[in-house]
Amino acid sequence: MTETVEDLATLVARFVRSDGVHTTPVPRLDLIRSTQQTQDLHAVHEPALCIVVRGAKRVMLTDHIYDYDPANYLVVSFDLPIIGQITSASHAEPYLCIRVGIDAGVLSDLAVDMPWDEEAPSKGPGLFLGETTPDILDAAMRLVKLIESPDDIPALAKLYERELLYRIIRAPGGRAVLRSVYGPGRGKQISRVIASIKQNYREPFEMAGLAKEAHLQPSALHQHFKAVTLMSPLQYHKRLRLQEARRLMLFEEKSAAQAAFAVGYESPSQFSREYRRQFGLPPMKDVEALAGSILATEPQSGEAVVARLA
Repeated sequence: MTETVEDLATLVARFVRSDGVHTTPVPRLDLIRSTQQTQDLHAVHEPALCIVVRGAKRVMLTDHIYDYDPANYLVVSFDLPIIGQITSASHAEPYLCIRVGIDAGVLSDLAVDMPWDEEAPSKGPGLFLGETTPDILDAAMRLVKLIESPDDIPALAKLYERELLYRIIRAPGGRAVLRSVYGPGRGKQISRVIASIKQNYREPFEMAGLAKEAHLQPSALHQHFKAVTLMSPLQYHKRLRLQEARRLMLFEEKSAAQAAFAVGYESPSQFSREYRRQFGLPPMKDVEALAGSILATEPQSGEAVVARLA
């Protein structure tokens, strides 16, 4: 039986009755609902597959824009600082999305088992838009239906997850993007550098140390890092600091100075300048503007804000 987007939307709507991100008993599977459009949300999006089954979303990575809806899914294959915005949602037709966190082990196994197309590009941004085909909908439906059969989850969840990721990799262009992480090239080195920056973003930025860790010359690291993230390592480091400071002010009621010092800035004035350059407003004015609009999203936690409203 071939499932349709509306079939999947009906199923998801049955499980989520309120706005926000809803974790499920199925590992790495979240269901998201929103009855209103959202303002820009700056966040670090973890590797994931996002299938919108109702409504629409826009994601921006630097100056690149990715619009997706029930006709197209989004794959994020690295931890990327993005700007996200739900662009189509209402009480009558809520935004509904399936988010499947990408398990590196599952994806690596699939990459090993599949031949690489040597003509496919080995570099490119760590974002990918693809067509939501009937095969992908069928696999997603099987995964979501497990919510109704918790006893089957231990035996079947990994199989359905693997099938869904397999369909994504086999889609046109899918391997060209995912190979930057799990196939030939510098993907694994860039992944290690990203993990290091995330862990140590409070410390002063040191390009030489990152290059040594990646076993690359600084110029080569800069080139490969920017090919994947569309920003330099320094810009990535700064983006993490600013987004975490924003979270601290918004959800933990820190002052601008407290947030600045907490994320590693030594100068509050430098923090304010860079914050305004990134978000368009001085720190506290930006937080005041966000306070009313954040109610439809789930409060964030952790050392860096993670985009949960996929």
